[in-house]
Amino acid sequence: MFAALSHLTRRRALQGSAAGLVVFGLLLWWLLPVGDESPKGQMSFSTGVKGAVYETYGNLLRSAAAKDMPDVTIDLLNSQGSQQNVQRVATGKADFTIAAADAVEKYRLDGGPGADRLRGCARLYDDYVHIVVRRSSDIMSARDLRGKKVAVGQPRSGVQLIADRVLQAAGLDLKKDLTALPAGIDTAPELLRRGKIDAFFWSGGLPTTSVQKLSERMSIRLVPLGDLVDALHRQGRESRYYRAAVMPADAYPEAQQNASVRTLAVANLLVTTNRADPKLTEGLTRTVIDSRDRIGARVHAAQLVDLRTALYTHPLALHEGARRYYRSVKP
Repeated sequence: MFAALSHLTRRRALQGSAAGLVVFGLLLWWLLPVGDESPKGQMSFSTGVKGAVYETYGNLLRSAAAKDMPDVTIDLLNSQGSQQNVQRVATGKADFTIAAADAVEKYRLDGGPGADRLRGCARLYDDYVHIVVRRSSDIMSARDLRGKKVAVGQPRSGVQLIADRVLQAAGLDLKKDLTALPAGIDTAPELLRRGKIDAFFWSGGLPTTSVQKLSERMSIRLVPLGDLVDALHRQGRESRYYRAAVMPADAYPEAQQNASVRTLAVANLLVTTNRADPKLTEGLTRTVIDSRDRIGARVHAAQLVDLRTALYTHPLALHEGARRYYRSVKP
């Protein structure tokens, strides 16, 4: 009798263990991302001029992605800015980049190689157009740049593209009406400080460290540009991405002296091509949104990345991988 009970007890114990294992297995299946492995591989990311916002953002994004996608290696490539960034990605010289929407549209309208392959992953933050001058300067508007020495950004940079269009809207020709120097944010502030130029153009997130540091070393101010929006829009499709914007008074406190500045803004996009791996693209898009606050602690403009508007990447269609991400977080 005792042997029979013992046998029955063992059988029930085994059945209970088996049932427990089944439940445990189902729990693991539910909790673990089975079949959804982290992306693997290597990718290149084209950033911008050393010390500028694109480069800083790229470095911080790479660090954030290293935590989210530990099996992906990201190589950062410095560039002259948006125009070179778009060309690199479209022609396969980089996998991802940041570029302003106007530069993307120009490349598409110009029929650049690989333009039809370009895709968007996220709308990031806005660049604000700066014209920086000494506080004592007689330059009060873009029209006053006639006859002046002006740094207009490096060739193939988004800054030079914007400078050319702003000057046209002000009735000036970049090549004829002023002395244009191909200097970017890495050298232009020092040229202004030393009196080698009268003004420089810049387009970047707020605040841009180089401008902020310059304002702490010498008395500068920002030239208003908000009155040029209508003239810009009349230039055609490439210029429709500029909108009126206001630099808040605390963007550059020393330069602005508690006054806001009416200027222009243009959206930045995270750009890739239809050849990018969907899983990798989904993962990087997720990192961009999830790391907003961490990156924003260093690059204040990144705080403006918004899930509600990030998927509006006009003029580019969304990459399929990015589309998967937005579907996954849709309420």
